[in-house]
Amino acid sequence: MMNRFVKPIIISASLVTLFGCVGSNAVTGKLMEFNVKAVDNRYARGGLNMLLAPAYGITVAADYIVFNSLEFWTGKNPINKKPHIFDSKVDTYIDVNDQLDDSLTEAPIDPLAKHVIDHSEMKVLNQDEIAIELTYNDGTRATLTGQRFGDEVHYSIDNQVIAKTSLEEMQMYMASAEQS
Repeated sequence: MMNRFVKPIIISASLVTLFGCVGSNAVTGKLMEFNVKAVDNRYARGGLNMLLAPAYGITVAADYIVFNSLEFWTGKNPINKKPHIFDSKVDTYIDVNDQLDDSLTEAPIDPLAKHVIDHSEMKVLNQDEIAIELTYNDGTRATLTGQRFGDEVHYSIDNQVIAKTSLEEMQMYMASAEQS
């Protein structure tokens, strides 16, 4: 009998922990602000805090699952309008931003936020090169090319290399795609 209730709770708690994001916990902050403004006495605030314990559980869940996730992916919390904590400018132990394209150093990442392919057209240019003309939903266009160099294929968008793969990796991918 007990196992029937405990198992779903453990599974639910495990799933919740997989989908949450770190953030500023703005909903919980609003409840804390209410708690502090409700009364001027520290002991009364402590008592109110204990009475609000179930509400704190709900606000933490709302922050963890919904609002912190929105904050992470958009770069700003929708409630307090503050930038995500991961975008804080601090002295860091390891610097990687100077090795990345500028579009990958701030949220939201532009290609994810702006470009959705509306349609495409593939052309075989020669035995070692293909080109795919991409048209995005906003009308902008780009050319994705794949060029074979020996045992490798280099992929470029508008003449900027974005990925490389070996012919062997491509064949393994094609074989696994055919099996599924």
